[in-house]
Order: sequence, then C-alpha cells, then structure tokens
Amino acid sequence: MRFTPGTRIAALVLGTALLAACSSGGGKGASTATTSQGKVNLTFWTWVPQIDKVVAKWNKAHPEVHVTVSTQAQGDALVTKLLTAAKGGNPPDLAQVEYQALPTLVSNDVLADISGQAGAIKDKFSEGLWQQVTLGTDAVYAIPQDSGPMMLFYRADLFKKLGLEVPKTWDDFAKLARTVHGKDPKRYLTTFSTNDPGWFAGLSQQAGGSWWGVSGDTWKVSLNDAATKKVADYWGGLVAGGAIDKQPMFTPQWNKAMNDGTLLAWPSGVWAPGPLASGAAKTKGKWTMAPLPQWSAGEQRTGNWGGSSTGITAKSAHKDAAVQFATWLNTDPDAVADLVKLGGLYPADRDAQSGPALQNPPDFFPQQSDFYVLAKQIADTAAGFTWGPNVNVAYSAYKDGFGKAVTHKTSFSGALDQMQDATVADMRKSGFKLAAD
Repeated sequence: MRFTPGTRIAALVLGTALLAACSSGGGKGASTATTSQGKVNLTFWTWVPQIDKVVAKWNKAHPEVHVTVSTQAQGDALVTKLLTAAKGGNPPDLAQVEYQALPTLVSNDVLADISGQAGAIKDKFSEGLWQQVTLGTDAVYAIPQDSGPMMLFYRADLFKKLGLEVPKTWDDFAKLARTVHGKDPKRYLTTFSTNDPGWFAGLSQQAGGSWWGVSGDTWKVSLNDAATKKVADYWGGLVAGGAIDKQPMFTPQWNKAMNDGTLLAWPSGVWAPGPLASGAAKTKGKWTMAPLPQWSAGEQRTGNWGGSSTGITAKSAHKDAAVQFATWLNTDPDAVADLVKLGGLYPADRDAQSGPALQNPPDFFPQQSDFYVLAKQIADTAAGFTWGPNVNVAYSAYKDGFGKAVTHKTSFSGALDQMQDATVADMRKSGFKLAAD
C-alpha cells in the first residue's frame, strides 16, 4: 500500500523572512555535483549538538560525497522552514525530522519515498519505530535516528524511607499515589501536565491507542478511541481525587518539586536523566529507572515520547547518495556511538542500544549499572504508532482542552472529544479525505 494523499495539508504560515532565511541556508543549490571530479555535495539540516564532528568523519572517508551541516532549530520552526524551502525549490538534501512531523512533510511532497534504497535495513530497528517512518504503509519516508521509549523514574531513597514498592500495574500506581499523598499531604507521587501532549501521546501508545490511520488517500482519525479514553479517565480520576499534582513539567516550580522530594516519580522518556541533572541536581544517584506500570499484570509494553529520523527531500538531486549517508549516520557502529557520546541521543538502532557507548549508566544514575540493559529491553516493547498530518493542531487542542478540564474540574474524556473534533475539523478544512466522510 502506498501513501498517496489526494490533497495537501495547508502549509504553516510562511513569511518572507522565512523565505529569505531558507534561501541563505544552503539548500538545493549546495547539492549539485562537481561533474569534472564526480563529486556530490549534500546539505543536511539538523539540530543535534556536535553532529558536525560525526559528519566530518564521513567526509574524510567518503571524499566523493561531501556533506555540509546546517544547524537548525527543531520542532515546528524546522517544519515551517522545510515547507518554505521546498515551496521555493531550495530544500536541503537531508533533514532531521521528529516522527510526528513526518506526515505533514510527506503530505506536502517535501520528503521522498526511499523504500527502494533503505527498505533492507528495516530489521535494524524495532517494529514500533519502523512504523513511525512508514506511516503504516510500505513506503519509507525516513531512517530512524533516535527514540524515546517511556519508563518510570522514581526516588529510590524516598521509596525506601516511606516503605513504598515500585508499582507493576497502573492500578498499583493509583493506589500508591493515594498512599503517598495520604501519608504526607505535601507530597505527590507525580503530576499530570497539560503542557506536554507528547507525554500523553506516549502513554496512549502504551495502552494501544491508535490516533491516525491511512489507507490509500483516506485517513482515519480516532484520538478519542477506547484505549486513549481509558488513559484520559485514569489520569482524570487521579487529578479529581487530589491524589497527584497538576502542575506542568519543565518549569522552575516543577524542578524544585523534583529536587526537594515533593514529587517522587516521573513517567518519562529514556532521555529523562538530562532534565533531572539540570533541574534536580541535588538528587544525583537517588533516582532509579524501572519499566512503566502496565495496564494488565504480566504485560510488557511501552510508548515513545520523542525521537527523530533522517529524511531525504523529494527535490534532492542526489537521493541515492543521501540515503547512503543517512544509513551510515544511523546504523554504522562508530557513527552511532559518536551520536550517543557527542549528541546525547538514545539510538534507534537496536545493536547500538547495547553497544560500547552505552555500557555505563548515565552520570546522574551512577548506582544503576544495568540502566541501558533495562532500557533496551523496554525499547523493544514500544508500541507502533501512525502520526497524522496535523499533529500541531491535535497538540494545541490537547493543551487547550485538558487545561480547561483541570481548571474547571471537568471530564478528561470530554477534553479528549474536543481534541478529536478539532483535529477532524482541521483535516476536513485542509481537504483530506476521511473515512467517516
């Protein structure tokens, strides 16, 4: 099955300033081959710290294909810039793309189908991650680079002090939340954040949520499916009962609560040691990582919060060379090890997840020697997920709907229905064919 959308999503607001910025970014014009020498020049847009040092090794070993790194912002800013560059005929040859942004770029013909060149490396990655770069079809729109399997981080010292056991199921987690707050009203097991839709999406993936699906040129949208409603009602119940906090993550107040023991646990991505090290520095060595609680005892399943891929643009004049570089960058043992050490990424490549760069635990978890052994086991259980072409709309609706639900103490399921309605309305407005139409 091919993803062949009959319509295109309306592009994000594209101003002349962005057009000018893209024109000066070294896009398509930098990818022309030097015919006299047979040399190919590629431009790569990415935000990974120190990735230029990794690329320099490729350039030294492959003088016939030179890659120039252009450092970019990430998130919506990069998506907008890529849309602008493609529209102006001046995109880079390669770009780092977050998984949830792939459908938007595919729908606008920004990214090429590279299944013919990259299909053979499918087994290098977990099934769940591969699904995110194929959109549930047999086309391949990028090569996975890094991932964010979710797990539970908890204050082992305070768990021991308070006589608490690590929850194995979400029922256990809810009971533990009530126990913690009951023992000390100033403490909470964790918080529900209305500012972090990616967090909620990862938890929904674990429960079996399937927000988008595509068949030919027809989309199915089900952000309020039964699995996701189960997740929403679960967290809504904990918030309504006062068992957990409701402050947003990644704020100075949240950092303080993580640092002083007001919050005891955090369901998060494998990258959590970084934010903990910067925001809760006094707690080094006091946190431990474990699998997420499961919806049914004995299950082993997780979701992803974050992660990105390397895509090749449709207008690149050198797609084969670009795929060769992207494959090397994300599967070569030395290259991936450098991405881990220099860029701080958790690799998508399965072999690299147990490679030499991850033999020691994160600096913030010196006591948990099996950190990455356990992380790999968890990563292999990540659920598959197909993103849609307007994730930005869904995420905005999440923040608005769940924010109001917390403020006005209304149903989380109702907020989820609003999220569904806003996403469907936007897709219809943009001309997408929906299964219900």
